[in-house]
Amino acid sequence: MKQALVDDTEDVSLDFGNEEELAFRKAKIRHPLATFFHLFFRVSAIVIYVCCDWFSRSFVGCFVTVLLLLSFDFWSVKNVTGRLMVGLRWWNQIDEDGKSHWIFEARKASPHQIAATEAEARIFWLGLVICPLIWIALFFSTLFSLKLKWLALVIAGIALQAANLYGYILCKMGGESDISKVTASFLSQTVFQTASPSDFQKPGLEGLEIHKH
Repeated sequence: MKQALVDDTEDVSLDFGNEEELAFRKAKIRHPLATFFHLFFRVSAIVIYVCCDWFSRSFVGCFVTVLLLLSFDFWSVKNVTGRLMVGLRWWNQIDEDGKSHWIFEARKASPHQIAATEAEARIFWLGLVICPLIWIALFFSTLFSLKLKWLALVIAGIALQAANLYGYILCKMGGESDISKVTASFLSQTVFQTASPSDFQKPGLEGLEIHKH
């Protein structure tokens, strides 16, 4: 009986820190500016393309505006938002022998660094996947409506955004170059159920897992 009373009155250590950290990761957006521009350029390009007749009668003006937005989006997603929001980075470099290498980096988990939040990771991947699908739908719409003068612009939108999507999928999947394996693995994890925030750490040059092709 005494032993039971002792067991009942023992102090129980509660780890509130982990619960607070988990709540922080789920709710907090640590890079609001990067998150905003991750969506701003690509969404603006789609909106202006769809509503260009309302904004202006100038084909050249709309064409150049959308193309500039697509270019800004490609650069910002490839060089900034991927590093900040999910700790991933990819690029191409030429070695001393003149050979081209594609490099895919993914930050390793570290207890000394603050993990990216689930909200940021979800926004990043949803924006990265949904917008190219919209451009593909616009491609068929443009083709069937015989608006052939816009076809080059739609193809540019597909190419630029699909390049970023492909590069970041390779980063996430460890640099696997077989597209069928990459696609199957990526879909099995599902875009909408983003990886645990511990997989994505604060960006930088230290502690990166690098894959070359």
